[in-house]
Amino acid sequence: MTTTRRPAPAAGRGKSPGALAALAGTAMAALCTTMVASWEDGPKGPALVPYRDIVGVWTQCSGETLGVTASSPPETRQGCAVKLDKRLASFAQGVATCTPNLRGHDAQWAAATSLAYNIGIAGYCRSTVDRRFDAGQWRSACDAMLMWDKAGGKRVQGLANRRAAERALCLTGLPA
Repeated sequence: MTTTRRPAPAAGRGKSPGALAALAGTAMAALCTTMVASWEDGPKGPALVPYRDIVGVWTQCSGETLGVTASSPPETRQGCAVKLDKRLASFAQGVATCTPNLRGHDAQWAAATSLAYNIGIAGYCRSTVDRRFDAGQWRSACDAMLMWDKAGGKRVQGLANRRAAERALCLTGLPA
């Protein structure tokens, strides 16, 4: 019997993929994580201590609100990265449940997951974005992301900018 030796993994390789990459693949995970972190993190990175967002919701890390209170302990950068990965996997699964035809379309799935991370799965699943993807109206679904530019009932330029970036990603390599 012949045995084949495998080379030792290179530094940084050989570790298991994160939850999002395991669910959606590395390309979608990279697109989605980059998109969300670029909008949720401040110039110094994720918020390690809780703060109130523009509508008063306690938030920490890269836009995490689940279980965050004023008395939540500070988080590490690595802890924030793990939380973001797990939460994005959860949101990506929710988006794929509402819009199964996004699987295999990494840019559109990543853009829709970024939107859902910001507006919630329920909001996404009831949205014009979801309905248009379901109807096969891909470009129109991407355009509908622009509708989600309000917080507390008021238009917020930062949200308009984020929606424009999500739309741009969504329009990348649209199916025919």
